[in-house]
Amino acid sequence: MVPFSILDLSPITQGSDPSQALQNSRRLAQEAEAAGYKRFWVAEHHGMKGIASAATSIVIAHVAAGTKTIRVGSGGIMLPNHSPLVIAEQFGTLEALYPGRIDLGLGRAPGTDMRTAAALRRNMETSANNFPNDVVELQALLGPVKEGQDLIAIPGADSNVPIWLLGSSHFSAHLAGMLGLPFAFASHFAPDMLMSALEIYRERFEPSQYLDHPHAMVGIMGVAAETDDEANHLFTSMQQSFVALRRNARGQFPPPVVAMNGLWSETEKIFVDHAMTYAVVGGPATIRTKLDRFLGETQADELIISMPIYDMPARLKSVRLFAEAQRDLAKAA
Repeated sequence: MVPFSILDLSPITQGSDPSQALQNSRRLAQEAEAAGYKRFWVAEHHGMKGIASAATSIVIAHVAAGTKTIRVGSGGIMLPNHSPLVIAEQFGTLEALYPGRIDLGLGRAPGTDMRTAAALRRNMETSANNFPNDVVELQALLGPVKEGQDLIAIPGADSNVPIWLLGSSHFSAHLAGMLGLPFAFASHFAPDMLMSALEIYRERFEPSQYLDHPHAMVGIMGVAAETDDEANHLFTSMQQSFVALRRNARGQFPPPVVAMNGLWSETEKIFVDHAMTYAVVGGPATIRTKLDRFLGETQADELIISMPIYDMPARLKSVRLFAEAQRDLAKAA
């Protein structure tokens, strides 16, 4: 059975606030744990009115404190925004608090606009170009202390927190293969290079102390409901959010609407539909069919689902329906 996981951005819905968003993330993780999901990851974003997960390691601690068995981690930490030592200390601390349950997914994008990124990184060009070296440094800081090693992360040293590389292009596919690390591809918003990135990763993979064969996780947008019509209605929240992103008018996560007509131009509709190429939206039968096709095409080792739903009870329902679909697919295999 292909494991299913959840990617959450702690969405701040219209009329809500960061406190409620963070409580919702914990509640969502509890539902995912009860339904048998493997991981619950949160993503680093900055300066966005609709996302409350900027202090990602703190959100991970909050979620892990409210759960017992599900793995909790980052999807991801944008490493060029931070020094490897700081991340080693943060995730070493998380591992000390919640042993055997912490994942560290790493990305190289800023996770924000360029002005905010400059405030975070100070030196944009050097930070991005140093990503491969920073990953290797972070691996060393989280691994066993070696003789003569001067820089030591405490906590962090010998915590051996699993590192994943995340990407939406070929860059991290090459790097993950070269370093022998698990790889996660963000096809939930960047579908174009999905298949070629997976091919590169698998072809270039070199066995390592961390992994002896390629392990690829693929991200999708997912909205499940009792009927296709209901799911499509709930999905209009995400469609509105992507239109706002294209217009550089980011705000809080909007409630669903009866129809998108008049809310987007034809060009914007094409943009959103393309970005959502692999979105799995529908009732139980529809999502089973779409999941079966997608997993067959990608041969993914894991699937991580972002569920952009305004209404919290509907979001929890979607978590349960995807878990039921996973079990149905496993029985049919």
